Amino acid sequence: MKKTLSVAASLAIAATCGLGMALPAHAADPTGVTTAASQSLQSSIDTSSLDPQHQAIVDRILAKLPADWEARLDAAKAKYGLNEEWQQIRDSAINPGDYQCQTTDLSKYANSLLDGAQDPWTIFILSLFGGFDLPTYDALIFGKESSSNTFGVKGEYTQQLNSQMKNLKRFWDIDSARIELVPMHGADVFSSPDRLANTLAVLYGDTPEENLDLAEMFIELVDSEPILQGGANPIFSFNAFAYSEKDDPDPLGITDRIIMGDGILQGMNAVNLGDVAPRGILGHEFGHHVQYQKNLFESDLTGPEATRRTELMADAFGTYYLTHARGESLNAARVLKSEKSFYQVGDCSFTSSGHHGTPNQRLNSATWAADVANQAPNQGHILSALAFDELFEAKLPDLVKPDSK
Repeated sequence: MKKTLSVAASLAIAATCGLGMALPAHAADPTGVTTAASQSLQSSIDTSSLDPQHQAIVDRILAKLPADWEARLDAAKAKYGLNEEWQQIRDSAINPGDYQCQTTDLSKYANSLLDGAQDPWTIFILSLFGGFDLPTYDALIFGKESSSNTFGVKGEYTQQLNSQMKNLKRFWDIDSARIELVPMHGADVFSSPDRLANTLAVLYGDTPEENLDLAEMFIELVDSEPILQGGANPIFSFNAFAYSEKDDPDPLGITDRIIMGDGILQGMNAVNLGDVAPRGILGHEFGHHVQYQKNLFESDLTGPEATRRTELMADAFGTYYLTHARGESLNAARVLKSEKSFYQVGDCSFTSSGHHGTPNQRLNSATWAADVANQAPNQGHILSALAFDELFEAKLPDLVKPDSK
């Protein structure tokens, strides 16, 4: 199985910027020169309309970037599983008219994060250069598990998530000793030229030292727009994902890990789910590692239906753990909140190979898993991953059946 990046929540930024979901992460190394960088940018936007300050920043960035910067950026997205150009498999696409699909409070929150920008061009330019993905690359490539790590903007989720990670490793019957829990802090990345230069060197080539000037330009661009808060805007880290290179024929040497972004934690808190949603997200992402090790990504399904299956399964794994007496043992009210957290990250991208399931389908999967735990005759018994998957596979058709009225 190829390297896969599985993202719990991913929302478009300014119609151009997004983070990938459940993708194969292979691509050939970039070769050759496509077009001159200035011509490439000119084809995307009319730079003459920029104010002198932004025009100067853009010109300096373009002068520093390699001429084939777009090809290198696309190759990096594919290599690390962040390629947005997903192939649409229309033959297996779901008919949107058969389903109820709501705009959730979380998506409304995310869509408001860039409201009030003084200069929308800054947002567009930053997204064009891949700036919104930089904290993700930083955490994925250079992040490490450490006792000094904190989770949440103020470290408010550190103890909870570290404790839960230990419990999850004991709960599921997989070899989980080497799975790392890593934070993603947007402001940290954009406050350190040295740190940012390391990531830019991976994306665009040359040494970190040779990318220091470019790093400072990116930081200057971010700092020029107050709404971005120097990288602290939740949009930079509105993400949580699991990563594994198990059985990959060409591994990159990145350890198995779960990355938790500040932004998604802030978002869940904003919709009044901050007390349980972080546990639900971590349980979901750990569920993906269960899938990696038990080869549960494989199925006869293709396209959107295949991805939807694995994501709903991870929802179920997460909720079973949260509800189980030997897991988090959440009470009924908190379990309901946990289920609502999965509802919040449902999507309506029916024809996308990154489709995670509608809000209702995600709620259905979580609710069913809670019932499996609560109705078990032996509350102290933990189903094996494969036994739980067998129950899920039998229930899946009912979880995704059309629900439009």
